[in-house]
Amino acid sequence: MEGNFDEPNKLPELKLDAKQAQGFLSFFKTLPNDSRAVRFFDRKDYYTAHGENSVFIAQTYYHTTTALRQIGSGANALSSVSISKNMFETIVRDLLLERNDHTVELYEGSGSNWRLVKAGSPGNIGSFEDVLFANNEMQDTPVVVSLFPSFQEGRCVVGMAYADLTRRVLGLAEFIDDSRFTNLESSLVAIGAKECIFPAESGKTNECKSLRESLERCGVMTTERSRQEFKGRDLESDLKRLVKGNIEPVRDLISGFELATPALGALLSFSELLSDEGNYGNFAIRRYDIGGFMRLDSAAMRALNVMESKTDANKNFSLFGLMNRTCTAGMGKRLLHMWLKQPLVDLNEITMRLDIVQCFVEEAGLRQDLRQHLKRISDVERLVRSLERRRGGLQHVIKLYQSAIRLPFIKTSLHQYTGEFSSLISKRYVKRLEALSDADHLGKFIDLVEYSVDLDQLENGEYMISSSYDTTLSSLKDQKVSLEQQIHELHKKTAIELDLPVDKALKLDKAAQFGHVFRITKKEEPKIRKKLTTQFMVLETRKDGVKFTNTKLKKLGDQYQSVVDDYKSCQKELVDRVVQIVASFSEVFEELAGMLSEMDVLLSFADLAASCPTPYCRPEITSSDVGNIVLEGSRHPCVEAQDWVNFIPNDCRLVRGESWFQIITGPNMGGKSTFIRQVGVTVLMAQVGSFVPCDKASVSIRDCIFARVGAGDCQLRGVSTFMQEMLETASILKGATDKSLIIIDELGRGTSTYDGFGLAWAICEHLVQVKKAPTLFATHFHELTALAQANSEVAGNTVGVANFHVSAHIDTESRKLTMLYKVEPGACDQSFGIHVAEFANFPESVVALAREKAAELEDFSPREESGKRKSREDDPEEISRGTARAHKFLKEFAEIPVDKMELKDSLKRLCELKDELEKDAVDCHWLKQVL
Repeated sequence: MEGNFDEPNKLPELKLDAKQAQGFLSFFKTLPNDSRAVRFFDRKDYYTAHGENSVFIAQTYYHTTTALRQIGSGANALSSVSISKNMFETIVRDLLLERNDHTVELYEGSGSNWRLVKAGSPGNIGSFEDVLFANNEMQDTPVVVSLFPSFQEGRCVVGMAYADLTRRVLGLAEFIDDSRFTNLESSLVAIGAKECIFPAESGKTNECKSLRESLERCGVMTTERSRQEFKGRDLESDLKRLVKGNIEPVRDLISGFELATPALGALLSFSELLSDEGNYGNFAIRRYDIGGFMRLDSAAMRALNVMESKTDANKNFSLFGLMNRTCTAGMGKRLLHMWLKQPLVDLNEITMRLDIVQCFVEEAGLRQDLRQHLKRISDVERLVRSLERRRGGLQHVIKLYQSAIRLPFIKTSLHQYTGEFSSLISKRYVKRLEALSDADHLGKFIDLVEYSVDLDQLENGEYMISSSYDTTLSSLKDQKVSLEQQIHELHKKTAIELDLPVDKALKLDKAAQFGHVFRITKKEEPKIRKKLTTQFMVLETRKDGVKFTNTKLKKLGDQYQSVVDDYKSCQKELVDRVVQIVASFSEVFEELAGMLSEMDVLLSFADLAASCPTPYCRPEITSSDVGNIVLEGSRHPCVEAQDWVNFIPNDCRLVRGESWFQIITGPNMGGKSTFIRQVGVTVLMAQVGSFVPCDKASVSIRDCIFARVGAGDCQLRGVSTFMQEMLETASILKGATDKSLIIIDELGRGTSTYDGFGLAWAICEHLVQVKKAPTLFATHFHELTALAQANSEVAGNTVGVANFHVSAHIDTESRKLTMLYKVEPGACDQSFGIHVAEFANFPESVVALAREKAAELEDFSPREESGKRKSREDDPEEISRGTARAHKFLKEFAEIPVDKMELKDSLKRLCELKDELEKDAVDCHWLKQVL
């Protein structure tokens, strides 16, 4: 994170006198010690942080400790740093939206009197939304989760509750999990958890250590709470206040849980939902079904580059960045975030999304019209929530109004579509729009706004209640206008009496200190000095002139100010009343927001599919029990979107009983990793409801994607590359089913060759014989390709193991390696590591020595029964010569009449033939290798 300041002397100046400094130091000492809390103090024009927080901010955001200043002296000295308002927003945004290791507190006050006015954490950002999203769209909805685990006999039952504070949703789930917490991890990914609380006593056992590691993998901030908070007592009465609608369905829902209800009780206490009356009656509660979506763990999300990362060179590096072509102000982005973490497993739901996307792809005019209208739609979800929490004003109401009056245009565009999917479009959008915008719903809202708000003043940037809306307000406005006229008449009359031109010489000002006053320049003052002293009261003499008044002006000014104060008070009361009435339309707006954001995301899918240089195709979707995964001309969507890439498409045919398990060999940089990832990305896109980057595609629905692609060291957690690799593979072996998709890249490289190969073979056999899931297994262990032959000999095997390789060409003269990036049937017959080293411009002497040592190792390596490995040093002519000599040896051996000769004579003849062969092999390297 880069700071906005390059030099410490550009920081706001820390202005505290000795008394203020002493008072603040005494207050600061009373604050409880919390290593995770970053505390800011609002000094009106700037902010400050102190103690360890100041050092953290100086090092992390200013990248220098020279930004630090001292308050006090000697043993009482406190390190401090000053922060501008822009920098404050930058730091808070990073702490709450990007990191997961700090909470934020904001204090207001002075001297020794300070009070906490805002507190936030990664899972609860509500109080800082005005800071976080003042100039930025809200792209994701943070969720806070509460866990109540119960460990029994080698298994764990997890009670989970979560709160989505943006969408006002509470969720409950209870499920059995394995020792790697694979179900929990995929659930946390799916709901977008940012923060998690659990009982403090849970952290003592090995099982809880594994639980913590699972949370850490998901990038979730963890908070321990007292076990006393995890209780279900009074939960029903609490939910009666929070949840909208009848309490009976809520009572039935919570009665079906044993561990999730204590988790929810702790969550309500932690998030302090009941302390804000704006939450009452505005939440929905539901059961979370862990099997309702495709499961994606954190390793799969990283391997497939689903979400954006700070290290991305451009937005097309991630699937979200590529697919995000949404138009609404934040709503579409948040829904796309959620959809990518929750791919569908229901065939009908996927088909419905694909039908709508196909409609928008085929109807370019409709697509462009709708996208233009959606660009004028505000973030309805956030606006409504602000009104419900009584933090919104007339500006929020106007933005909702401006969004609502766009609906007839959207409805008209949709009405004009008469194509293949017209009945679906009508049912999904047109009829719902008509119901939402009728006279009893948004029609009533629009009438309310047009009647109550002075829309003519919007051009001046003023948000005011129309005077015609209320008789009291109308009367006050008339009084205000009348008094303004009287003051202006008095101004003209006074100018005539003083014989001064109106406005040119005698001006009428309104000062904060004096109210309405007359003002003349110093140059004019001598002309009327006598009258000034006898008929007027001089209030102030400054460079810009002399200010004065008289009894009439003062009386009118006081009356005017009194009427203005009453008018403003009445305006405020009426604004509050209108806002309260508008908040009653929240359910209508929430349904509208859901529909418009869905339309926005599906239009985004269609725009991506239609605008790519190589168009996307609609995938054929089949249920998980039938069909195959067949991708013709498939491409990696993110790689082909890079400007410097000319992507070479490949086919993938995962066919039951034939090639359901594929072993892919080939050189580094040959495209193995890209190929297996693009298959995973394509399946995910298809189940989200998007067209896919293929010429033709058929996808059998998968319940989960497991990916073990690459492994970085996690040494800060005491986990090596190899251990991380094994942990991720353990998740696959425990969590995968025959309905999953498994992607594994380079398993077993983190240990010795023989150990690595043994593990890779055993894992492959387990996946083939037990899990029976479609698998892409990329490896450098060429010996693994023998698994295809071994599997074909197993009776009744229904999986089907097939070998594929990424092709490369070596020029026989220059020995240069050329990557062809094509995936072809069959195993790769050699390694290319040294050739890749040449690509990296290794010194020639190093490459030569590497060839020599590799040849030596091959000489000592075990031979394959079916033939000898081809040497890197052999050319085709030498091989041909050696083969002919070997054939001669075999022919002479076959002609020995062993049935008519003594055994010792037969052995003697065989030794003679062998000696002759070895003598001839001296000049033939290939033949020498065979021997």
